Amino acid sequence: MTLELLLRYLHFVSIFAIVGSLVSEHLLLKPILPKKSIDLLSKIDGIYGLAVLSLLGAGLTLWLGGHGKPTEFYSENPIFHFKLGLFVGIGLLSIYPTVFFIKNRKGDPEEIVTVPRVIFWMIRIELVLVFLIPILAGLMAKGIGLGS
Repeated sequence: MTLELLLRYLHFVSIFAIVGSLVSEHLLLKPILPKKSIDLLSKIDGIYGLAVLSLLGAGLTLWLGGHGKPTEFYSENPIFHFKLGLFVGIGLLSIYPTVFFIKNRKGDPEEIVTVPRVIFWMIRIELVLVFLIPILAGLMAKGIGLGS
């Protein structure tokens, strides 16, 4: 098994973990939650964070580490830059929900917390954006976006 194959596998599995954790967060969110539910959401968000870090590490190694396609294949492709921009945008959108979950997970597990409406929308937008990335990856893999 080559390093490239292992990196691609980690990259792929990380994507599944990101999507799974985002979908879980979306399904578990309610306008009013006890702190024990917020603690669970915080743990799921932690899995999301670890998956993002492993995706980023594998992706950067594939891009800049000389494994797989040449660095120029990605660096010169505007679709790659758009894909990377979406990834950064998703990361920025995830900051407020993460901070909210961390701040509100401690204390009496039965205490009720009102979840700001904006958190629902941020997670929904993250989900929409994360589902755009695979089509961009497919276009990139076909060389679309590279100049002639």
